[in-house]
Amino acid sequence: MWRGRRIQVPARRAVRPTPNRVRETLFNWLGQRLDGRTCLDLFAGSGALGFEAASRGAARVVMVERDRAVAAALERTRDALGARAVEIVCADALAWITHARERFDVVFLDPPFGHNLLPALLERLAPLAAHGTWLYVEAAAPVRAPAPWRERRRGAAGQVSYQLLRWNDGDGDDQGGISGHV
Repeated sequence: MWRGRRIQVPARRAVRPTPNRVRETLFNWLGQRLDGRTCLDLFAGSGALGFEAASRGAARVVMVERDRAVAAALERTRDALGARAVEIVCADALAWITHARERFDVVFLDPPFGHNLLPALLERLAPLAAHGTWLYVEAAAPVRAPAPWRERRRGAAGQVSYQLLRWNDGDGDDQGGISGHV
């Protein structure tokens, strides 16, 4: 829908937009369309993943970004695109997920590398996940998926490892309405 649109964000060292090739792979894994899905983009940064999800039919995309200047840039981009399904939250991701009560179908998790946040994040995401929730993780190295998360796909691009995990609470192993490309 917004193919080729440039996303402007303030120059920040911690903002690493997901490379185009990786984003393309991720959305191929997810089956291209996210019609009616709810998505969470923690550590939104450039917002590339969240805006891509919205452009592919997600009903709701929550982007959490603690840097006020980056969050303001995300709001400007949302307004310029007319992305009404996107909500920008200026907050610390760990604090936000501790208090959030909404469940999400897809979660994009790309925390700053080198801060060892993934173990705490994976633990705290449990209340936001339902059977079949997809979790995309981008990190310096692959993460070991703690139960009930199960790794479905893995890739690497340069110094970035990326994985697609699935929440499986033991209630079957269906595709949850997302394409069988995974």
